[in-house]
Parts: sequence; structure tokens; C-alpha cells
Amino acid sequence: MRRPDKSEFAAFYAKYLDLVPETDVLAAMSAQLDEALALWRRIPEAQGDVCHEPYTWTVKQVIGHLIDGERIFGYRALRFARGDTTPLPGFEENDYAKSGGYERLALSDLVNEFEAVRRSSLWLFRNLPEAAWGRGGDANGNHISVRALAYIIVGHVRHHGSILRKRVSGV
Repeated sequence: MRRPDKSEFAAFYAKYLDLVPETDVLAAMSAQLDEALALWRRIPEAQGDVCHEPYTWTVKQVIGHLIDGERIFGYRALRFARGDTTPLPGFEENDYAKSGGYERLALSDLVNEFEAVRRSSLWLFRNLPEAAWGRGGDANGNHISVRALAYIIVGHVRHHGSILRKRVSGV
């Protein structure tokens, strides 16, 4: 499968696509699941509610944000893959992080939830017909393709995973 070209996504997402040099996005998505689980399962539970300066989210909020983001990107991909071109709204990530209630959850439960969501994403993308990858629609006022959404999912986790690695010592 070819990588998305710049006409398939808003410039804002380039930072995520730049983190995914692979051409086989499904292999990258699958390998990333194993890498993320290995990393996040080493984070001590006590670190889950810590917010490291200069960041504004706790470790749990970051993982919750990745779960929310993957669900939203996956939902967009499903709609567009099925030929639904109804414009979709954006979402305010900071509002989601604040109202997610992650502080009441165990870090290990959030990691397990991420695993379930990622496995669902893998099934969605693996089972798409070839023609669906080039389909797209408008989300948050910008055109985006199904192919770009798959790459954004991987790049988004790489971006935040790198920050988590720096934030949590010994991980």
C-alpha cells in the first residue's frame, strides 16, 4: 500500500505522518501495539496520576487521550471507508482529558483498554476492501482519507509514546 500524499490530510497531521516511515501501516500498527504494551506495563501504578512539568496531563490522561483519539480516528475511517461522506465534527482533546475520569481507573486497566481498542482498529483496517483506503471525507472541516487516518493513528501513538518515555524514569 502506498503512503498517503499531502492532499489526503490537513497539514496539522503531517507531524504524525512524518513519524511513520513504513509503507506497511498495518505491520507498523501491529508492532506498535506490542511495543506500547511492553513500555506502558512497566510504568509503576503510582506514576499514573503524576503530571510532569511542563506537561499538563497525567500519565493516565495521556493514555486515555490515545484511547479516545484512536476511537475517534477509527470511527472516521469506518464512516469514510463505507462511503459515508457526512461531515464529522472535531473534538477538543483537552476537554476530553479533563472529563475522562482517568484518575479513578487503574493504569493497568487503561493499558488493557488501549490494547482492546488497538486490536479493534487492526481488525477494521485489515478487513477493508482495497478501494476503501482511498476514500475520504471531511472531519473537523478538513478532508482526510482512510489511508491517512491509519497512518495518523500510528504516528499519534509514536508522538505521545516518545513523550511518555521521557517523562517516566526507568521506562
